[in-house]
Amino acid sequence: MRRASDFAVSHSVSLVIPAHNEARNIPWVFEQIPRCVDEVILVDGDSSDATVSVAKHCLPTVRHVDQVGRGKGNALRTGFAAATGDFIVMMDADGSMWPGEIPHYLHFLANGYDFVKGSRCMGGGGSLDLTRIRSVGNRALLAVVNRLYGARLTDLCYGFCAFRRSFLDELDLRSSGFEIEAEMIAHALRSGLRLAEVPSLELPRRSGRSHLHAVSDGRRVLHTLIAERPGAKVSAPLASEER
Repeated sequence: MRRASDFAVSHSVSLVIPAHNEARNIPWVFEQIPRCVDEVILVDGDSSDATVSVAKHCLPTVRHVDQVGRGKGNALRTGFAAATGDFIVMMDADGSMWPGEIPHYLHFLANGYDFVKGSRCMGGGGSLDLTRIRSVGNRALLAVVNRLYGARLTDLCYGFCAFRRSFLDELDLRSSGFEIEAEMIAHALRSGLRLAEVPSLELPRRSGRSHLHAVSDGRRVLHTLIAERPGAKVSAPLASEER
């Protein structure tokens, strides 16, 4: 595996990290960020712990943006709007995604692709945190997206992605909750963007509890995939109270 320090890219890179009460996880995440990242944007969802102060201590140059609404989708959209880089990378703050993989995503963006997503289900990828119910749900939703969108994806419900900021309007993001990850992929496929998958290893959350609710969020993802399929009428996004 190529070291992050060996990678150089001529495009500016923004890393968007939504966070809600992740003070104990931020230090590990921030110390793993490779030098090819030019801008780190922490979108704080009204944390009651020291998430923001810890982030500023670990990385004085971090851009802190307060989330106005609620939900992961709202946080990501807030971060994307604030990003200034040519390439935007999104990842979680809980330590389940290794920032050292970012150069692999950037390699594909720098070589002609528009949207790059991580896959735990292709050679070189995997998960140390995927429960049985999440695994079954992911496979079912993956079958839906491949069937409805004529795709050949190997993974769906995984939020480690990167894309060209110039295509943010084409992605037309409106979701508020966890379903935004499926909405991004659906709109990328529907818009004809050049999409690539790269292997990624999902690690266990380092501390704290996940904000994901497998069944209810899975239903929201399914609704999004069906509502956004090619030829369907544009529907309003579901409201979300998840952080």
